[in-house]
Amino acid sequence: MRILTLGGGTVGTWIADLLCRYRHSVTLVESDPVQTRQINEELDVRAITGSAAQSSVLFQAGAMDADLCLAVTGNDEVNIVGASIAKAMGARRCIARMYAPVFRDLSTFDYPRHFGIDRFLSLEQLSATELARNIRNPGSVIVENFARGQLEVQEFVIEEQSPAVGVPLKQLGLPASIRVGSIFRDGHMWIAGAEDEIQLADRVTLIGRREDIDDLKERFQRGPVPKQNVVIAGGGETGYHLARTLEGERFHIMLMEESAQRCQFLANNLQRVTVVNADATRRSVLEEERVGNADMFAACTGDDENNIMAGVEAREIGAKKIMAIVGRPDYANVVGKLGIDVAVSERDVMAKQVLGFLNTGAIVSRTALPGGNIGVYEIEINSGCRATEHVLANLQLPSQCLIAAVLREGYVRVPGADDHLRPGDTVVALIDESAVEATLQFFRTPTP
Repeated sequence: MRILTLGGGTVGTWIADLLCRYRHSVTLVESDPVQTRQINEELDVRAITGSAAQSSVLFQAGAMDADLCLAVTGNDEVNIVGASIAKAMGARRCIARMYAPVFRDLSTFDYPRHFGIDRFLSLEQLSATELARNIRNPGSVIVENFARGQLEVQEFVIEEQSPAVGVPLKQLGLPASIRVGSIFRDGHMWIAGAEDEIQLADRVTLIGRREDIDDLKERFQRGPVPKQNVVIAGGGETGYHLARTLEGERFHIMLMEESAQRCQFLANNLQRVTVVNADATRRSVLEEERVGNADMFAACTGDDENNIMAGVEAREIGAKKIMAIVGRPDYANVVGKLGIDVAVSERDVMAKQVLGFLNTGAIVSRTALPGGNIGVYEIEINSGCRATEHVLANLQLPSQCLIAAVLREGYVRVPGADDHLRPGDTVVALIDESAVEATLQFFRTPTP
């Protein structure tokens, strides 16, 4: 595939190198001529010097023929302008890295839709999502970026006291905003059907908004669930997103941040989180705040060394599970020896997202559910495809395909049997690998 990368910093260079190793043709745009020269010498890419926000530079870089444009400079506005111009020139998919939360807040303005950009990605939010997955349940998956972040997938184990055991799904009276996506039992995973009955120890996937899923969990997991104590070191964007993701669930959350001004912001925007103005890298502070009683300690201060130091100190005073954001690849073999249980790399989580966008045809992205042969696909609906011919009940899609949600004009909802897909919609579908080819036939645009 032809990939255009805008920005030759740490993230852009890493992504370009990764894509080269997958034998893609990569062109990179970087404003610093010294950096451009170094990239051309060290990587098997075509690097050119210029501004990613200028149409002449993007034309020279071949934006009109790009299968995927990745705008990952250190400037949000440049990423927006560059990705938007590349899309208008003819790039098939355009992804822009964003730092400022305002650009990702659809309640104020839909920037991606207005500028024609397929996806905004935040390294900080992706890292927080990965930490949250390990805190909630190491075997779970949280898909924050499907349907522009409005849709989430959660997996959990059915307990003995659950009232859902032995009852067909169609009789559970589930709200219309929730779908049971898949069931994993005895080493086999399949897409759930109306007649399926949940059994003890099944792993069940729920799809919907996080708030709706949390409310519904009690039907599957009845009984008292002890709250866990989570301490987050660092109140930057990663720490803030992590606290927001866990807020409202069964966690006592304490967030430690050194900046008093940032603490004020956090306290105003996190209603059920205890915000402490303190330096989490100092052992005396951790002892004073009784971090040794924490079930989970997540270090995301924005500095690798500080994260490692805080994690080591928290481990020594008694915190049970230690997680940290560690970006430098040469630290990979060190963190485990220092007692850090989970190390999350921003570059690795970004790479995972980018690889999910390397698709052809109507597929926007795909992510595999862990432990099975089912993928979560984001598919755009184009004019003339078979999926627009009938309501969902009459489309005769393969049984191992479940349309879990439809994104239309910026809003996500779970469709019913009488819903009709329209050109411009984006669907989120669970598809068994055995039915992928048969399913995609419904979404391909016929050739003249």
